[in-house]
Amino acid sequence: MPVTCKEDKRRLLAQVSGELDHHGAKEVMEELDRRIDQAQPSELTLDLGGLSFTDSSGIAVLLRAQRRMGQVRGAMRVVNTPAQAGKVFRAAGLERLIQFEG
Repeated sequence: MPVTCKEDKRRLLAQVSGELDHHGAKEVMEELDRRIDQAQPSELTLDLGGLSFTDSSGIAVLLRAQRRMGQVRGAMRVVNTPAQAGKVFRAAGLERLIQFEG
C-alpha cells in the first residue's frame, strides 16, 4: 500500500511511499478519507519521505487532505518532501496553502 497510517491521541501520521501518480492517488485519497473520518484528528502529518515520484495527482491528494482536515477542524503539515515532489508543489503554489516543514 502506498500509504501507512498511525494514530496517537488525535494525531494522525500518514507515510506515503512509492509513486503518487493517477494510479496511486485514488488509493491514498481513499485511505486518508477513511482514517480522517475514523480518527477525527486534530493534526495530520503527511510524511512524504518515501515518495519516489509525483505529478499533478499529488497536488490533488494534498489539497483534498487539507480540505478534509478543515472539515474536522484540524491542522495539516507536510514533512520530508523529496526534491522532485517539492518542485511540483512549488510550481502549483501549494506553499501558500499548506504548511511544509523540512
